Amino acid sequence: MDFKSRILVIHNLINQNKFSDALTKCQNLSKKFPNNSYILNLQGLILQNSGQIRKSIQYFQKSIFIQKDNYAAKNNLANVYKNLYEFKEAESLYKEIIRDDSKNIKALNNYANLKREINQYQEAKKLLLKALDLESNNINILLNLSMCCQGIGESNEAKNYALKVIDLDPNNTSAHKLLSTLVDYNNDQKYLKKMEELIDEEIFNKYTSAQKAELFFALSKAYEDIKDFENSFKFLKQANLLENQNNIQKTENIKKLFDSLIKLFKPIEVKRSKITNKRKYIFICGMPRSGTTLVEQIVASHSSVSGAGEVHYLSEVINNNFLNDRKFNTPKILDEISKPNNCIYEQYNNLIKFHNFKSDIITDKAPQNFMWIGFIKIFFPGSKIIHCSRNPKDNCLSIFKNYFSSRTMYWAYDQKNIAEYYILYSNLMDFWKSKFKDDIYEANYEKIVNSPEQEVKKMISFCNLDWEPDCLNFYKNKKTPVQTVSVSQANRPIYKTSVNSNEQYVKYLSEMFNILDSNL
Repeated sequence: MDFKSRILVIHNLINQNKFSDALTKCQNLSKKFPNNSYILNLQGLILQNSGQIRKSIQYFQKSIFIQKDNYAAKNNLANVYKNLYEFKEAESLYKEIIRDDSKNIKALNNYANLKREINQYQEAKKLLLKALDLESNNINILLNLSMCCQGIGESNEAKNYALKVIDLDPNNTSAHKLLSTLVDYNNDQKYLKKMEELIDEEIFNKYTSAQKAELFFALSKAYEDIKDFENSFKFLKQANLLENQNNIQKTENIKKLFDSLIKLFKPIEVKRSKITNKRKYIFICGMPRSGTTLVEQIVASHSSVSGAGEVHYLSEVINNNFLNDRKFNTPKILDEISKPNNCIYEQYNNLIKFHNFKSDIITDKAPQNFMWIGFIKIFFPGSKIIHCSRNPKDNCLSIFKNYFSSRTMYWAYDQKNIAEYYILYSNLMDFWKSKFKDDIYEANYEKIVNSPEQEVKKMISFCNLDWEPDCLNFYKNKKTPVQTVSVSQANRPIYKTSVNSNEQYVKYLSEMFNILDSNL
């Protein structure tokens, strides 16, 4: 077999996610061509895709050392740095590629993704528009532009870009899924019919399970819009079955982590620190889909506050410093607690600095930071914690109705897993609330939507901020971009239609709801 044929075989294995086989064949080829930049880049790509991210770096670096203009390797290395939150290194490489190869669409696109990640959406949009000028029908760029515009509240533009993708490729499930978050199918049933047609066409059998799931989630949302809840749940069930089919992780692992947190912090007395940091943080946490996005939009509308959105920096810093195979390094934690200055705050703050916020009060609305409330109390003196809560059945239904890109949300596609996770979360929050009492503000979704001005004023006061009417008009100023599945709701005034939404699905979700009823 000649060189090109062997390379083709490796690429086919990568496309089939057979990374172990691809790596073996790539290593064998590398023995014959040890200084081939292309093979080294390919080897790095395989390692990156198989989760061996740190190990991939040396192969990309060697590939670039051998061939200085291997922009593919530079782009891959920049992506690795971005995924590791090493933003400075990633940005430097993207800029270098674009400087030397101004028409490199992949670099423009990936640099835009970095800009979106750090909430610099307008800069991301400029990069994507530059890429679109080079290739006006590039579907990936059009989809990213649609998501970018949606994040900053430019809904009409977002819709138009999604529709252009569907015009170019009517079978594109990602575009249909994106469009479903932008339209009310009561007004646009022609798009529902287009999706229905896809199921009947031969192309459906060629879709991957992920593509089928995208289509089913979109169809479920469309049928819910027209109040056909039977069909809505039919597609919702199929979407979740597809997403859950490869899930081998169990909620037992989450229970072990939560139990170890309680065991770790139960004997620790958290004293009020006299240290005052210039930059203050407001951590907005709770279950996913509990109202964290709404609360951040309200608080970050204040003139003294900037919103970081759903960043995962706190989890990253805690995992890197204190966790090893889900077990806490207790001696290291206790040692760090005793120091006058701590590495956790500094490491977290260094990541936030890349966002270039001008204000000294920042919101972080990663919902699952509820796990780290003990660490927040110790390592972030002067910070505020807002816990968002919601009717448990509405909350769990909303999780079941959505697709989450995060791998940590593996439990979100099965009724039993969702309910069990909610119980574990509820027990952990009971512990934090008993330990820290008034230091955790309870922001209840139903109270906010029923008495918005009264509840928002209390929340703003808890944050030691002066009252500003703009906090009630958050949907108008669009100050903080939204990257989560709540993006369409965040661009609307406070509304009540999601309250008791579970009533439409009670007969379909008995497994989930029975667990909740028995344990809460």
